[in-house]
Amino acid sequence: MQRQLFRFERLMINRQAGLFHNIRYFPQVMKLYIKYLRHLEDDFSMFSERSLEGMVEFIERVTPHFYLVLADNEVCGFFCLEHLIGSAKQIHSAKVITCFNKKYWGTFTKYAARAFQDFCFEELGLKKLKALVYPQNSRVKAILRVCGFKREACLRAETRKNGRFQDIEIYSVFNNKEDLCN
Repeated sequence: MQRQLFRFERLMINRQAGLFHNIRYFPQVMKLYIKYLRHLEDDFSMFSERSLEGMVEFIERVTPHFYLVLADNEVCGFFCLEHLIGSAKQIHSAKVITCFNKKYWGTFTKYAARAFQDFCFEELGLKKLKALVYPQNSRVKAILRVCGFKREACLRAETRKNGRFQDIEIYSVFNNKEDLCN
């Protein structure tokens, strides 16, 4: 899969400033999110299948770091960055969240993930990316491994999902391994 077959574009919502960028893609994002909601959320999520407002608030909170993955004018998936650590001038690290349409799973998703990682390190200057994953999510863990992410920890019974305790694994990748502490 070649890079020119897809592109990243920001989806931005800032109601207070009257800023709406690529909002025409919002219905596709919402449909995609609802389709995979059961894989993305825990019992404490502020979203529900009927929470249009919750999704708007989420995108507004992470603006300008909600990135669409587009092929032609179709939303293949999205990446977003949250829990940014650093300053307005230099973001040190962020947690990445992703969701892709099933027809793009596999090689496309792995290539897009690697391209997004490169974008975060080269264009945004991040030093570290983190991902929180349910241990049973083997597809996401395979993508993380392809991108060089390493498992840092398992948070036992960190949340509840479907009424049961749920572990969460933390994975990370560094921009420059020389920046690591010993």
